[in-house]
Amino acid sequence: MKNIRFSFELITQDGSARRGKINTSKGSIDTPAFMPVGTQGTVKGIFTDDLLKTQTQIILGNTYHLLLRPGINIINKFDGLHNFMNWQKPILTDSGGYQIMSLSKINKIDKSIGAIFQSHIDGKKIILSPEKSIQVQKSINSDIIMVLDECPKLTKNKKILASAIDVSTHWAKRSKIEFGKNDKKGLFGITQGGLYQDLRKESIQKLIEVGFDGYAMGGLAVGESQLDMFKILNETTNLLPKEKPRYLMGVGTPSDILGAVREGIDMFDCVLPTRSGRTGLAFTWDGKVNLKNAKYKNDKDPLDKKCEVRNLNKYSKGYLNHLIKTNEIMASMLISLHNINFYQQFMRHIRDNIDNGTFSSFYKKYIDIFN
Repeated sequence: MKNIRFSFELITQDGSARRGKINTSKGSIDTPAFMPVGTQGTVKGIFTDDLLKTQTQIILGNTYHLLLRPGINIINKFDGLHNFMNWQKPILTDSGGYQIMSLSKINKIDKSIGAIFQSHIDGKKIILSPEKSIQVQKSINSDIIMVLDECPKLTKNKKILASAIDVSTHWAKRSKIEFGKNDKKGLFGITQGGLYQDLRKESIQKLIEVGFDGYAMGGLAVGESQLDMFKILNETTNLLPKEKPRYLMGVGTPSDILGAVREGIDMFDCVLPTRSGRTGLAFTWDGKVNLKNAKYKNDKDPLDKKCEVRNLNKYSKGYLNHLIKTNEIMASMLISLHNINFYQQFMRHIRDNIDNGTFSSFYKKYIDIFN
């Protein structure tokens, strides 16, 4: 598939829920899609072969963290991130914009330069400009590249949000110039505006004028209520180009995904499946299961009787409870893998129901179970 151009095909709709396919030189991605997070070149605790068995089609890496460790020179010696981490399917890389928010205490923003970080590892000064972010992502051979943006913390202050739109739009223009002409990779713009419809509309219009291969909703999943997130998606997602993929960054729970798919979102990423796995929390078709709970001590049933990935159907809840209580690393590995497998099952069912015109019924059946 080396000569495949980056493209998106909208196959069908059920209400606002969309079923599509993203084509890349590293393979196709069925949407709506969930991307496991491999911030530092690994989805924590999971072998890449096992990710393939869960039918994961794309993962996410992070520009800021990979720039610091192992460094671009090392990744380039392996001819890119795919070879370095033994993953030959598509990779989307975040630009480092989220770290501008999450590591705000060790960075400052200069619109004309970019984000100026003091490394959280060794304190060295790091300048992450829009151009640098794109250069890094192209160098490590990412398939979907995100523009550098300013992602503000949750706020009702319209001046702060308007300033973030101004900075993000300026950086988006510079990112696109640096990206240049490359029909093998996708470049996504990131909208801002918090929970204000007028600001979101302004941000979307400005990015459409620049023109991107896909559009992300940034500045959400930063502490607002699920109801507020769904409301702003309902008000603004339909303003995004119909023929381009739509990505809700950093989301989320199964109920977050259901609600966002209903508003027309195509792509998701979140650390939740593996982070929850490390704390003993599993996601199942009956809802969340806290395997730390003593009531599972004598439970002989597995989390999913049908799952044969890594023989997960042969491990009882009682055994998993024991592994957690004894701080065995196998607990986080098995539960994390189960969670990723469940998420990918969940996305396949969502896609099937959109195909069949039954998404509304599927939504009603499961939205309360996962809330």
